[in-house]
Amino acid sequence: MVTDPEGAFIIEGLVPGQPVTLTAWAPGCFIAAAEDLIPGEEPITIQIEQHAQVDNPEYTWVSPYAAAGDDNNCQNCHSDSSGTLPFEEWLDDAHSQTLSNHRFLTLYSGTDLAGNQSPLTRYVVTRDYGSHPLPPNPNQPYYGSGYKLDFPETQGNCAACHAPGAAVNAPYQTDPTLVIDDDTAGISCDFCHKIWDIQLDPETDLPYNQYPGVLSYEFRRPPQGHQFFAGPLDDVAPGEDTFSPLQLESAYCAGCHYGTFWDTVIYNSYGEWLDSSYSDPDTGQTCQDCHMPSLGVSYFALPEEGGLERDPATIASHRTLGVRDQDFMENALSMQAEVIEKGGEIHLEVTLVNDNTGHKIPTDSPLRNLLLVITALDQDGNPLPQISGPQLPDWAGTDLGEKSHYAGLAGKGFALILRESWTGIWPTAAYWNPVQIVEDTRLAPFEEDLSQYRFQIPEEGPATIQVQLVFRRAFIQIAQQKGWEVEDQLLKRILLEVPASDD
Repeated sequence: MVTDPEGAFIIEGLVPGQPVTLTAWAPGCFIAAAEDLIPGEEPITIQIEQHAQVDNPEYTWVSPYAAAGDDNNCQNCHSDSSGTLPFEEWLDDAHSQTLSNHRFLTLYSGTDLAGNQSPLTRYVVTRDYGSHPLPPNPNQPYYGSGYKLDFPETQGNCAACHAPGAAVNAPYQTDPTLVIDDDTAGISCDFCHKIWDIQLDPETDLPYNQYPGVLSYEFRRPPQGHQFFAGPLDDVAPGEDTFSPLQLESAYCAGCHYGTFWDTVIYNSYGEWLDSSYSDPDTGQTCQDCHMPSLGVSYFALPEEGGLERDPATIASHRTLGVRDQDFMENALSMQAEVIEKGGEIHLEVTLVNDNTGHKIPTDSPLRNLLLVITALDQDGNPLPQISGPQLPDWAGTDLGEKSHYAGLAGKGFALILRESWTGIWPTAAYWNPVQIVEDTRLAPFEEDLSQYRFQIPEEGPATIQVQLVFRRAFIQIAQQKGWEVEDQLLKRILLEVPASDD
């Protein structure tokens, strides 16, 4: 309910004589409450107070953990054994683990999981182009690329998204591998609930290219002796809490989910959403609608700590559903397959549709890839020769016969393929160097991909066609260099039987 300019309002349907609590909020103010009000009595006064209008860089972040000793920590009020309160959900969420993510850390440092580091990048000076990097020396051990191999004297801007609490005051001087104390909580509760606004280019509605992560955000860290929490509920009172419409908007995510390096857009899930019909304010869905849906709980804080029973639809999950959630990933898109025998051949048609995701599949990290893997076997398990149709590229793994190597098999790959401009290495994850987009075969929202295949029919007996859709967090070549486990996440699987030919 919105009051008139004088602050007057009318609430109907209250029970006479039954006390109620009313809350009020105005932009730039904390939410306030008046308790034990009797309907019909006058006057009603709700005193609201302004919060600080500037950020305090001297503020010390509150640790999420009770063990840190601060009474204002998040765990004390937002944790229980059920695992449905925000603290446990956040613990299970990738945002809490940005500084324990082995892919990120080994890519930053240029090491493998065992701590072996690749040699520093070699450079050559030419008359026409000056200094530029050379490919790795094939005569030396190599454990994959790393920011610190290419720029050992700088810290880069990686911490601006991966360690924002530490980087907020020093976005280009923060080495994420050296962050200590409470900043190692990754993207913490206190950090997210201090975000007040975001700077977007009015011409594109995207963050400015030169302002990655924390550089795009405006914060309201409170002055000493006060606190400040911004959230998506407008009735959290009393306390130093305020309502933030931004936290209900996709723009809230834009700072870290749009990133341009050397004029090449690398991270763009926010921009992809913006370009799709999902961004229609009347019929679309926000990032939060899909990634932070209500999971049916009625409390976001312990009742004994003041938590109120609420409509579950108003409580967003802090698990932030993503690539680690199997059901979520399986529902991201649909797959159909049809097979017929025709002219002594097996004809297969596979259709993929990105019908349930508001950005490209896969999105953000250029390591991610999706593989449509098709096998055609006779009754004895022998592969049937492929007559026509696309085949999986070399980046799907060229050691045929080895587990998870699929290059040359029938199927398709979907990925953003980057090539380093100077060394020619591809696919690469070293987008901190100048790179070129070799191809972008990912599926945009509502895009359909139809592929057709022909196989030689077996001389006798039936045939079996298996169609699998596999998601990988990293290209297999890079994973093997780094010592990462090659994780094939099966999203879809269809088995089709082809009866024995009558010929």
